[in-house]
Amino acid sequence: MDAMKAVGIVEGWIDAEDEDEVVLAWQYLIDTGRAWTLQGAVGRHAAALIQEGICTAPSGSY
Repeated sequence: MDAMKAVGIVEGWIDAEDEDEVVLAWQYLIDTGRAWTLQGAVGRHAAALIQEGICTAPSGSY
């Protein structure tokens, strides 16, 4: 997973192969800190996925 593919998947302009790839894209953006630099809705959705236990919080600070 790279940044362009992850952003494309979460924003809908790249089709994911399955639900697992969608979660991997979100987790990539969270882990790299990019989720918090994109438009606000992306960061809010990432936070909700963490709160729901679908994704995990980043281990470092950004």
